[in-house]
Amino acid sequence: MARATVERIAEHTGTEVTILGWLAAKRSSGKIHFLQVRDGTGTIQCVMVKSQVTPEEFEAADRCTQESSVAVTGTVREDARSPIGFEIDVKSFAVVSASEPYPISPKDHGTAFLMENRHLWLRSRRQHAILRVRASIVRAIRDYFDDRGFLLVDTPILTPAACEGTTTLFELDYFGEKAYLTQSGQLYNEATAAAFGKVYAFGPTFRAEKSKTRRHLMEFWMVEPEMSFCDLWQNMDVAEDFLSYVVARVLEERRFELATLERDTSALEKVVKPFPRIHYEEAVKILRANGSDIPDGDDFGGDDETILTKQFDRPIIVHHYPSAVKAFYMKRDAQDPTYCMSMDVLAPEGYGEVIGGGQREEDLAVLQAAIEGQGLPMEAFGWYLDLRRFGSVPHSGFGLGVERTVAWICGLPHIRETIPFPRMLEKITP
Repeated sequence: MARATVERIAEHTGTEVTILGWLAAKRSSGKIHFLQVRDGTGTIQCVMVKSQVTPEEFEAADRCTQESSVAVTGTVREDARSPIGFEIDVKSFAVVSASEPYPISPKDHGTAFLMENRHLWLRSRRQHAILRVRASIVRAIRDYFDDRGFLLVDTPILTPAACEGTTTLFELDYFGEKAYLTQSGQLYNEATAAAFGKVYAFGPTFRAEKSKTRRHLMEFWMVEPEMSFCDLWQNMDVAEDFLSYVVARVLEERRFELATLERDTSALEKVVKPFPRIHYEEAVKILRANGSDIPDGDDFGGDDETILTKQFDRPIIVHHYPSAVKAFYMKRDAQDPTYCMSMDVLAPEGYGEVIGGGQREEDLAVLQAAIEGQGLPMEAFGWYLDLRRFGSVPHSGFGLGVERTVAWICGLPHIRETIPFPRMLEKITP
């Protein structure tokens, strides 16, 4: 008897298989039980006819509670009415472990209740779809960089200094010294790029932002490529090529999951390069023409990004932000130092920034002045300044937040469903 998975059930058409999983739902019609069994790879309907199994098995199925673990054996057959195109005619049935009354019933529940039961909410059809899309995005990210000569180089989780400003640091004690959870692997990426040319880091990052918006988490995953001998314009080329590739992979691999989420894929199919590229000054003009009262030199908020992206049918790249609103390491524009060689990729449909990056300052004296100007401890950046002393080159990179990208591609109203166990302001359990 072959053990099969729902995901690959088509390979077993006409044969007898065993599915090991959990009872997601059931209904009965006299002498027939219709059992919805999920095994982690998908859900399939198992049709149990009373005359085809023992009385004990039929009774066990009748008593079986939602989320009990079960073993179902039967013959796989095609059925056009099934969402996956197949059903199983049950030959035998056994309860592995009966479930207590399950708190998440098929009826609607509020988000607060579901978040308190996140460990169980993960079993739902919707969460399965979201996290499978996430898995495809992560795999596409790795494939893109691995296939294009980038080396994966891990960067530290514990750091001695800030990368993205001191107001969003998670501070901890490191054997009597202050240390922080990483905000970004970028500074270390610059060191590994000087060693290997093209690198990327991929891991969790932490921002202590006291924000309850639908776009923010305290802990999120970010991929950060860094490239030596690369300017801002080349960096933008890579960013748009990369994002187009990731979206195309999801469309190729996860049509079923996107349909489950009722995602309008026509919007995603427009995500093809080249993306519109807009100088910050031009973006401000667009905003003001559409009702924004953004002051001169301000960074964009979520509402501003939404207004901008609604003017286009694909992601846009805004470049040359004011130097004052960007990090100390961003290279200033030689033609107008009030602007820097930065860029953000803004996703359409109101999802905002999914990529942020730019060209880094490669001049030692300029970088030292920037660190001093922001009141940062020079001693914490000694090793970072060494990169400008020993063979400095123009270099650029960016970071893509996985969770925001998942939210956008899946069409989700909130970022909390994009990771199995989200960490939000005032929410660290389960």
